[in-house]
Amino acid sequence: MTELLSQDQLEERLRAIGAARYHSLHPFHQLLHNGKLNFGQVQAWALNRYYYQCNIPIKDSVVLSRLTSVEDRRAWRQRIIDHDGSQPGEGGIARWLKLTEGLGLDTAYVESCAGLLPGTRFAVEAYVHYVRDRTVLEAVASSLTELFSPGIIQNRVSGMLANYDFISKDTLAYFNNRLTEAPRDADFALAYVKREARRPDQQQAVLAALEFKCDVLWAQLDALYHAYVEPGHIPPGAFVPERR
Repeated sequence: MTELLSQDQLEERLRAIGAARYHSLHPFHQLLHNGKLNFGQVQAWALNRYYYQCNIPIKDSVVLSRLTSVEDRRAWRQRIIDHDGSQPGEGGIARWLKLTEGLGLDTAYVESCAGLLPGTRFAVEAYVHYVRDRTVLEAVASSLTELFSPGIIQNRVSGMLANYDFISKDTLAYFNNRLTEAPRDADFALAYVKREARRPDQQQAVLAALEFKCDVLWAQLDALYHAYVEPGHIPPGAFVPERR
């Protein structure tokens, strides 16, 4: 029988999952951060990542609707505001569109999601379905990849600014806010799962939820690597970079 972990032990296990499985370890990210991708490959990353970004507030709205505590809902709804903004032109989605625009991608085309890789679509939608269909504890736990995002953001911004002449600080403005938003959100989610996972089976579900989310992020990069790096098999209908 699985033993009940202390709250500190549970946090230690969660952080170990991130150390072993977070997508900062993926070969595509190593290429991206180290300036080894060409312009079209960076475009493909930004275009496909947009689908993840625009689905985050949808996912968070599902979680919000399932939280029974007023205090928890107050805390969680800030995530939606962060991504959607309070008015047009604000929020994380709008800032991500500034990134794709800075990379020469037509905004209407990006928003249409017409050029997505099938692997991107399947992975992102699996995440939305997960938070809808599993327990609210698992749904909250799946967001805990934010524990590890500040490190990858810092590496991404510094690496891309140093290695790509088509990238600027304005292009990467999305990430400035995430350096404060992600730790705040992770602190809430970590406190929630440590408080609410009171049985061994609940703790195991929390750990599995974080593993699942790591798999979602990893699968998106697998799709990008397969289509745009090696072997370079771009599926029918997906974005095809122009030669530059």
